[in-house]
Amino acid sequence: MTKPVARETDPVTNEDSLVTYLSQHPDFFERHEALLTRLRIPHERGGQTISLVERQVQALRDINQKLEIKLRDFVAVAHENDVLSDKIHRLSCRLIRSHGVAQFFTALETSLREDFGVTHWVMLCLRSDIPELSRLTTRHFRQVEPGSPELKPFETFFSAPKPRCGQIRDSQRDYLFGNDAQEIGSAALVALGPEAQNGLLAVGSNDVQRFQPTMSTEFLTRIGQLVSEAVAAL
Repeated sequence: MTKPVARETDPVTNEDSLVTYLSQHPDFFERHEALLTRLRIPHERGGQTISLVERQVQALRDINQKLEIKLRDFVAVAHENDVLSDKIHRLSCRLIRSHGVAQFFTALETSLREDFGVTHWVMLCLRSDIPELSRLTTRHFRQVEPGSPELKPFETFFSAPKPRCGQIRDSQRDYLFGNDAQEIGSAALVALGPEAQNGLLAVGSNDVQRFQPTMSTEFLTRIGQLVSEAVAAL
């Protein structure tokens, strides 16, 4: 008589069934409390074994530690955002109090220097209908006619005028910062107006890490909006 051949059980299937069963019966260990103390599993930080309860406690501690780190990160980001909001508020107040082109540029320069620690910056203005602008003599300002060949290095920016951060092309850096171009490690280009119709604000830094492509540009956008509105009101 032929003996029946024992079927080999797939261990993966058994594990899946066990996981499904325990998920559907969360009271299993309540009904088998003694099993909790008998189960031994490897400790993740050593060769010894620990009980399932100890392992659960350790897992909860690890989760709690990760949550604490995330919370600290959130608090740090919130603090940085508060600081930036205060700086933008001060910029807004300075621009509101300014009257005329000269005071506007003094307010902008003071805010960028004192509040944001910026020394390398230039406003590239496309407005030709404000006579006072053409009389400005400062390295922080350049007036250009829309469609001028000078704007060719910025064609990509003006086609999609969103803040750009990080490394900029040599032609852009040289045009914007002139003799200081070699000192610029990173820069941000900010549109002035929804379609950059008023131009752009370029901010440079000696620090290559100051402006990164992955950084949030929300506050840069707000600064661009404030400066653009101030220009439109001149």
